[in-house]
Amino acid sequence: MPASIEKQVEKLREQLRYHSYQYYVLDDPDIPDAEFDRLYKQLLVLEEKHPDLITVDSPTQRVGSTPLTAFNQIQHQMPMLSLDNVFNEEDLQAFNQRIQDRLKISDEIEYTAEPKLDGLAISLRYEDGVLIYAATRGDGATGENVTQNIRTMQSVPLRLLGNNFPQVLEVRGEVFMPKTGFEKLNRLARQNDEKEFANPRNAAAGSLRQLDPEVTAKRPLSLYCYSTGVVEGGSLADTHYEILQQLKGFGLPVCNEIKCLHGVKACLAYYQDISDRRDELPYDIDGIVYKVNAIELQQRMGFVARAPRWAIAHKFPAQEEISRIIEVDFQVGRTGAITPVARLEPVFVGGVTVSNATLHNMDEIRRKDVRVGDRVIVRRAGDVIPEVARVVPGSRKKSLPEIQMLTSCPVCQSAIEQIEGEAIARCTGGLYCQAQRAEAIKHFASRKAMDIDGLGDKLVEQLVDEDLIHTPADLYQLSIEALASLERMAKKSATNLVNALESSKHPALSRFIYALGIREVGETTAMNLANEFKTLSAIQKSEFEQLLEVQDIGPIVAQHIVNFFQQPHNLDVIEQLLSAGIEVQDVKQLAADKRLDSNFFGKTVVITGTLPIMSRDEAKDKLLAVGAKVTGSVSAKTDYLLAGDKAGSKLTKAEKLGVQVIDEATMLTLLNK
Repeated sequence: MPASIEKQVEKLREQLRYHSYQYYVLDDPDIPDAEFDRLYKQLLVLEEKHPDLITVDSPTQRVGSTPLTAFNQIQHQMPMLSLDNVFNEEDLQAFNQRIQDRLKISDEIEYTAEPKLDGLAISLRYEDGVLIYAATRGDGATGENVTQNIRTMQSVPLRLLGNNFPQVLEVRGEVFMPKTGFEKLNRLARQNDEKEFANPRNAAAGSLRQLDPEVTAKRPLSLYCYSTGVVEGGSLADTHYEILQQLKGFGLPVCNEIKCLHGVKACLAYYQDISDRRDELPYDIDGIVYKVNAIELQQRMGFVARAPRWAIAHKFPAQEEISRIIEVDFQVGRTGAITPVARLEPVFVGGVTVSNATLHNMDEIRRKDVRVGDRVIVRRAGDVIPEVARVVPGSRKKSLPEIQMLTSCPVCQSAIEQIEGEAIARCTGGLYCQAQRAEAIKHFASRKAMDIDGLGDKLVEQLVDEDLIHTPADLYQLSIEALASLERMAKKSATNLVNALESSKHPALSRFIYALGIREVGETTAMNLANEFKTLSAIQKSEFEQLLEVQDIGPIVAQHIVNFFQQPHNLDVIEQLLSAGIEVQDVKQLAADKRLDSNFFGKTVVITGTLPIMSRDEAKDKLLAVGAKVTGSVSAKTDYLLAGDKAGSKLTKAEKLGVQVIDEATMLTLLNK
């Protein structure tokens, strides 16, 4: 093949990438659309004549994959966290004060401020500058692989510009549908007598989650990047604002409204300015996001629960309407949480017709003094979840009875548990309750519980949907024939699963207790229970005061354990498991006594890096078995850091704090002393 053809193809690709950058990132095209189309056509013709020259990052390779039957899951290497919210100046001032207090500074904090786009969070992974995959946020830990659909978006570069980007660069952003595109999409839907989308966010989410990428390609989706995730083989700037400018230089679109601000007053002025111009913006937003600008300060602040301490979303007032409560029902969530739900006279709020709204919990009902028959203000909190905000003042003309919490689960009739000091009431029939069935079985089969190989989440959901299993005990009654009849299950897979079920029938006592899914009883607590009581029967009969004597068990966890074993439904399922051939391995007295003499008994250990012989889970099991507490982060309270190859930042932090660092060989020596 002539070298001139290769050069011509590469030159056309560079031109198209450059002009896409001018159009989608800088919003400053320097050629007409018709000229762009001509360049694209030239490249297409050359690639058709010379298919060996086609590369995955060519501008012509955005659409072409066959439709999927379902989205695969992608586990985020670094979790995609949520943001906490504030709704007024007072809350924002309090957020700023918390940062100053934590950092022990009085100077004004420098923030990066940006509009909070109302779309769908996405993660893009680039390796050596080439887009490898794209995943939705999902639950923060695992999302859906939407690479085929993301590739159809012209604003997403398939190859980054320049050559100074990190070897691995994960970019987080928001996929949204501009207002003009949304209006055009709905206009076409009306012309074709098709269902319209309620709002641009729903349209963006629905378009990105199409199984056929050709459908997505026809939808007017856009992207703005707002942060990074995993960065390897290179480094980025030391402030958030400068990182965003770097992303822009790599060819990634970034919102032009982003500003660098000093102090709360500047943030409030920015909020007011954007709020005043909200209707003029070409995209929907539901607030402003403020982030501490300096990356070093972000790292010092850290995270709490599922949100960073250094960022906050300042939400705009949600849209509200008035309706009337017809009745109140109680729904049971997948984890047993009982949520009161108001059935409303239908009302149009925030682009959708709302007939149900959450009342959150009984504390909220009492605080708002909500009753059946009341005229109430309905709010779409965050423009997503409808809620009853408050009763319309002065609207109650007669006495109405108070709403009462149920005493038993509306699904399985097990007792409802309400721990003092907690707002959420829960069903205690975790192993039996139909509403919790799928989650209970997923947990039971998980690797750290019964470790049933081949029984993944989707198969559990399929078995539940087909009404083949109602409790974990039903798993052991499944036949090869019944499993093989399921969609996407062959006889070999069915045989393997039945064999895996058989292999799981001799669990250690701690694993079995953990598998039961007792609220707040994790691996460590289950191990402590096993070591203390030795047998399943003893744990089942344990009393509240006895449980308080167990390491790391307080009154709340003790009450959860007592409540769980008081439910006849749960005891029935345990008996069915034992009748199915489960032989729980009791803890031997010798091992329990030796545990007290262990060098690790009562010590806090963190494991990091790759160990030479055993996996980190295996090391964790050994440490838990001798009474250690294994945690995920290094602090001043850490006694040992077990460090393997590529230990990373945890090793650095441990050395700074003076934490004793040991290797696998030292751990084994200490275990055997």
